[in-house]
Amino acid sequence: MLFGKLLPREGNFFEMFNAHGKHIAEGARAFQSMVQHYSDETLRAKYSAEVDSAEKQADRITAEVNRLLHKTFITPIDREQIHGLINAMDDILDLLQDSSEVMSLYDLKNVSEDVLRLGEISVRCCERVQHVVSLLPQLSKPSVAEAALKTCEEIDRLESDADRVMRSAMSKLFRDNIEVRELIKLKAVYEHLESISDRCEDVANIVEGIVLENS
Repeated sequence: MLFGKLLPREGNFFEMFNAHGKHIAEGARAFQSMVQHYSDETLRAKYSAEVDSAEKQADRITAEVNRLLHKTFITPIDREQIHGLINAMDDILDLLQDSSEVMSLYDLKNVSEDVLRLGEISVRCCERVQHVVSLLPQLSKPSVAEAALKTCEEIDRLESDADRVMRSAMSKLFRDNIEVRELIKLKAVYEHLESISDRCEDVANIVEGIVLENS
């Protein structure tokens, strides 16, 4: 019993989830700005650096959450849910950064309308992720729990939208007369961008489980 009393209780996990969610939304908006100003190398570099900065700041929060898990005796929600949620959130920013790097490393010359569309869906997904994790501290309120589940449904629908856009984009790639190297580059970018919404859906699935167990 003494051992339990000496160890921290609760921790500030919800605050860290919220801070991480803000970095996800910031990184997504920076990525979309980079895509929108892709032809301007100066702005492209500026927004790419903002994506990197958001990812690094989120990484520090992820490490702190995992460290705190080992020091906290009683957590506000299940330990596995905390671990799974923060790492799923971190995967989103990792993919945003990877997408930015792929476009640079592959020396993509121009972005297509489908890249812009997938970027827009990614931003909306990421903003929904930020919103839903901000609701976690108040899940005991039925109205908040309901709002969280509705937001998870929105993320699921956006993920389906991203799937449809990517399938259409892939069809165009192989149907239109596109130079082979550009085809390979765009295919890789499409796959990375579609994966962002997949990772947002992973977060939504975890949050749904938390809501159902704790509301």
